Amino acid sequence: MTFCETAKARYALTLCAIAPSGRRAQFNKDILAEPAKHPEVELIVTDGEDKTEKQVADVENLIRQDDALLVSPKESAGLTGVVQQAIDAKIPVFVLDRNVETKDYTQFVGGDNKLIGRAAGEYAVELLGGKGKASGNVVEIWGGMGTQPAHDRHDGFHEFTDKEPGIKYFLDQQSGDWKQDQAYNIMATALRNNEKIDLVYGHNDPMAYGAYLAAKDVGREKDIKFIGIDGLPNEGVQLVANGELTATFTYVTPGAEGLRQAIKFLNGEKVEKTITLPTQKITKENAAQILKEHGL
Repeated sequence: MTFCETAKARYALTLCAIAPSGRRAQFNKDILAEPAKHPEVELIVTDGEDKTEKQVADVENLIRQDDALLVSPKESAGLTGVVQQAIDAKIPVFVLDRNVETKDYTQFVGGDNKLIGRAAGEYAVELLGGKGKASGNVVEIWGGMGTQPAHDRHDGFHEFTDKEPGIKYFLDQQSGDWKQDQAYNIMATALRNNEKIDLVYGHNDPMAYGAYLAAKDVGREKDIKFIGIDGLPNEGVQLVANGELTATFTYVTPGAEGLRQAIKFLNGEKVEKTITLPTQKITKENAAQILKEHGL
């Protein structure tokens, strides 16, 4: 996708997927809008089609033609080798959203998933009775098992909840692959097998909402708290405002900032190794105001 035919610098971006909705769609929207502000930029975009092997092939092709590479991996391990190839070819590499298993890249831009997980875990403890007194049965629905964000969101959450002996867990690393329909199926099974579920922690809002829908279909949604992550205004924030999710935590999309950082670097400016984007807890108390700020 070319934004300027007289570009002075070519930037290649490989995305996990061109998604029709959700956080990935917002990520795409943000980064695709950014080149209009930079007439010196030509941005070439490839769609990984939600397949690691397609992303690897895309990066291999892009290595041959561009001044900087921006990569948003589907899976951390799966993209590490080809990202290292680009680094070895002396191409500046900016890793967005999900990291890879090498530190030789130019910069990582994204949220701190462990920090977000900690915030979710701390709030879960509060919802279940408070520090030192929390008790209840928790269902955790993972994102992709091969992605670092899922592991970080799990680890951060459990830093708080594992300190509470009254909290019990019903599922062992059940992955919804970030998808609402898969989370629905996981939750439906959990509901059939367990008479009392107090809280669901979904690694993103669509999965938390899928769990909510499964509970609603059997009349148990009012007995359960649902926590998600992403906090998109027209998705997670709206679900909180509707009373369908109890809370969500913002995971700011890094696309536009990643491109801005790459431009700075190619202009000779120093860039930090890591840019950490902030998070915010969204509950019924502030959801309406956030929607208003976004014109919703």
